[in-house]
Amino acid sequence: MSTFGEHIGEIMVSLFRPFVLSLALFVIVGCASRIPHTIVSDYGKRGMKHIAVMPVVNHSSDTKSAEMLRGKLIEELYFKGYPRVPSQLIDEKLATLSASAGNKPTPKVVGDILKVDALLYPTLKESRMSGGIVYAPTVVEAEFELRSAKTGDSVWRVQYRTVHRHYGFSRKRLELKSAQVYEEAIQEVINRALETLPDVQETIGS
Repeated sequence: MSTFGEHIGEIMVSLFRPFVLSLALFVIVGCASRIPHTIVSDYGKRGMKHIAVMPVVNHSSDTKSAEMLRGKLIEELYFKGYPRVPSQLIDEKLATLSASAGNKPTPKVVGDILKVDALLYPTLKESRMSGGIVYAPTVVEAEFELRSAKTGDSVWRVQYRTVHRHYGFSRKRLELKSAQVYEEAIQEVINRALETLPDVQETIGS
């Protein structure tokens, strides 16, 4: 025959079981929500505190998309604790290197002249706002690769694609909707990608 204390214990377990299961599910879903990516296991020990965002390799026909992507990328890295390295400074240094070297400079050479720990190479694979009568999707796809300025090794890499779908019966209205969410789509790609990159704070003391 169970004692009063055992009975109370059983009641407490039954009450908290749903909460524990929900918490476990949340942790699993939270981990699974990160998009596929690669990152070196010792990232925190590599001292990646200063990152320079290189010019975007643009496979789309829209130059404004590349500029927007790079600008937002620099800002989001800053919010993760990485100091801003102005794109104008980077471009000026790269122009000097290209003129003197004649070839594409190595990550180490660029890192030394910019005094940074790593170089982030963004590639805009797709960026388009399709116009249609009933359906007009906004598509943005980008890849990001972080290379050590010391060794040139790839330490983090991720790719993400988003499609914002719009439906309607007016071409002009669809084009307007597509344009309105265009910046939002680029922001989403950057946010999802950078979710997989540790904040500077996470690397301190690693």
